[in-house]
Amino acid sequence: MLGMGGSHLKGQGVELVAELDALAVMGFAEVVSRLPYFWRLERDVVRLIEDERPDLVVLVDYPGFNLRIARAAHTRGCKVLYYIPPKVWAWKRGRARTLAETTDGVATILPFETELLREYGADAHYVGNPLLDRTDDVPERVDCFRAWGLDPERPLLGVLPGSRSQELDEHLGPFLQIARAVVERRPDVQVAFSRAETMDAARFEAVEFPVVTETRALQRWADAALVKSGTSTLETALERTPFVIAYRTSPLTSWLVRRVLRIGHIGLPNLIAERRIVPEMLQDEVTPSVVAPILLDLLDPDGHARAEQLADLDTVIDRLGSPGASARVAAMAMTIMEGGA
Repeated sequence: MLGMGGSHLKGQGVELVAELDALAVMGFAEVVSRLPYFWRLERDVVRLIEDERPDLVVLVDYPGFNLRIARAAHTRGCKVLYYIPPKVWAWKRGRARTLAETTDGVATILPFETELLREYGADAHYVGNPLLDRTDDVPERVDCFRAWGLDPERPLLGVLPGSRSQELDEHLGPFLQIARAVVERRPDVQVAFSRAETMDAARFEAVEFPVVTETRALQRWADAALVKSGTSTLETALERTPFVIAYRTSPLTSWLVRRVLRIGHIGLPNLIAERRIVPEMLQDEVTPSVVAPILLDLLDPDGHARAEQLADLDTVIDRLGSPGASARVAAMAMTIMEGGA
């Protein structure tokens, strides 16, 4: 098997054409400087498809690149399965038509995606969300707090500034200021920052609060959280922890996004709920004066805001359905290779 990905994929015997770190670029402006690399990579992948003639090409997310590979593979007579399709509900709905034209199946991980893709003619199926398949190996609250040097009897604010260097550049400073503002208002509140294991610990030298690598445990045991937009918002929702979504990016990327975005929310829990159940703060709104009061309300164990969001998060969890996404995608792959619909 040939593919592009990280260490886990390599561990399953896949020969990597490109490493995951080289692909981890976000935003419009940020991609421009990497275009020559992606053009070369596309040529290499298309050449591999021509030489190897695979029975099935499985594309995962990464639409700017993978949609071009889908068309190239389809044109050369290969069957194509697209897993985690482009967010056509947010922008560029023309991509839904491309999916219909170039794929033999589309496996979606958000329940509201399927109907829209089918309207454009794609053979789309909701397979469930892979986050539901994670092993529940989170230690107990008391054990985590002791390991982190915290008091399990005091409330905890979890802060998740992002797992990519680019995200950390934008979020670490503002998130730190917000955390300090919360503690200033409520000195009993403890704070812990999440650091991805792949991130250099030196990036967090200015953080006076504990910095932990057990992100899922922090998402579960925090009494409230400040979370950058992305998959981590859905992860936090699944742990039933009230939180605020915040996101900052370059001014150019922000301007471009506002011009093309077709939706009123950016947070996955809000999109699944089809309404704003988690507060969202963007760009200049990511400040202590705006975000800290909201977090303080969510930290109030008897507060209305906390109770209301917890009830809404339960609705999101119910809409995601049952575990088993990977098995359903594998079944789709087998059906396509065997010539089924």
